[in-house]
Amino acid sequence: MTTHSNGPRLLKGAIIGIDLLNPLASVIMFQYNPETLTRTLQPQGMTGQSGDRDEVMRLKGAPIETIKVEVEIDATDQLEAGDSSALTFGIYPQLSQLEMLIYPKSALVIANTVLLAAGTIEIIPPMAPFTLFIWGLKRVLPVRLTDLSVTEDAHDPQLNPLRAKASLGLRVLSYNDLSVTNPGYHLFLAHQIVKETMASIASVNNIGAVLGGNTSITLL
Repeated sequence: MTTHSNGPRLLKGAIIGIDLLNPLASVIMFQYNPETLTRTLQPQGMTGQSGDRDEVMRLKGAPIETIKVEVEIDATDQLEAGDSSALTFGIYPQLSQLEMLIYPKSALVIANTVLLAAGTIEIIPPMAPFTLFIWGLKRVLPVRLTDLSVTEDAHDPQLNPLRAKASLGLRVLSYNDLSVTNPGYHLFLAHQIVKETMASIASVNNIGAVLGGNTSITLL
């Protein structure tokens, strides 16, 4: 007899890097969802820019948000299953995926070197991949990887890493940072609208609690 679990399906967090020059997106799905996620929001106010006291409550835009998260990567399950990639490389491919989010493409580095040797005066720095941090359906955020720290805990005889912790620092990119033609502009705006909806739900529930436990308030 087949049994079915009634537990909720666990969503996996992920980071996706999209490079216009590479049709294959870099999808880094978290093997284990981190237990903690630290977010810091810095308001963007007008304080100190004007002597008008009416300006003190004005906002220039969305707050600057940074995210700190620690990801664990382990090849144990793959090694037990005889995965050929894990047996040959360990978790080096997964770590390389993360690191390539902050590397310029080698082809562009070579091309720019050739242009400089040919006497080109100005070289345009290469663009980083368009990066998304996905933490559930309600939080799909355009981000820039600001720092990456990797601690490798175990290695195979060829010194390929088998287990590691990667500490990620992410800077959320809002409509303050992106042009209106960038898809991240609209993704962040949609994220803010979802956040406004969540805040409204909390406000309604709190009003119901203030008025009395038996009071029911319905959102129209």
